[in-house]
Amino acid sequence: MKNEIRKNSIRGAGCILAFSVLTVLLGVIDVRPLGVNGTDIGFAGINTGFHALTGADMTLYIVTDWLGLVPLFVCMAFGLTGLLQLIKRRSLLRVDGDILISGAYYIVVIICYFAFEMIPVNYRPVLINGIAEISYPSSTTLLVLCVMPTLVFLTGRRLECAGLKKLIFVITVLFSVFMVTGRLLSGVHWLSDIAGAVLLSAGLFSLYKALVLWADSRKV
Repeated sequence: MKNEIRKNSIRGAGCILAFSVLTVLLGVIDVRPLGVNGTDIGFAGINTGFHALTGADMTLYIVTDWLGLVPLFVCMAFGLTGLLQLIKRRSLLRVDGDILISGAYYIVVIICYFAFEMIPVNYRPVLINGIAEISYPSSTTLLVLCVMPTLVFLTGRRLECAGLKKLIFVITVLFSVFMVTGRLLSGVHWLSDIAGAVLLSAGLFSLYKALVLWADSRKV
């Protein structure tokens, strides 16, 4: 248990550090006004080169945008689970610890989601409804990769049926891969937007998992 806590803590801190470094470097390395409407883009050569290969697919953008609601339903499902436990057990302290931690984690993720919507690190490669939107990190990718792993993690702690757990795992992985790949290939994000979201979400989830395991160890 202690080993798992330490590994997840180190992995989480490392990924968030890597995300922070990438964010800083985007403002100083190969910054050129090659974005939509002449906006500055960090790692301009790599980002514009990759975007030239993918182009823009607005149908894929719309599909992945709507499917971005799925993680919100996952948050609501576990939130409802916690509420039902609270009503039944009549005490917040008697609600499952991992559900309480998950609730706090989801709030942190949502705060990150909206916070980066207001921080202009990079703008999208294309206009959305005629507007140059902030694109770093990819908020949809962040939401998917932060929330969907909790579906596997929390159901895995509660379900006894190995087949059902495997099915949830496979569906979650396929959905997550489709969403990340879809956001990248839709051409509405730079390559660095997706990379930043992957690093940040990996860091946040690893720290979340470490916290849940630590809470488990305190009950032993």
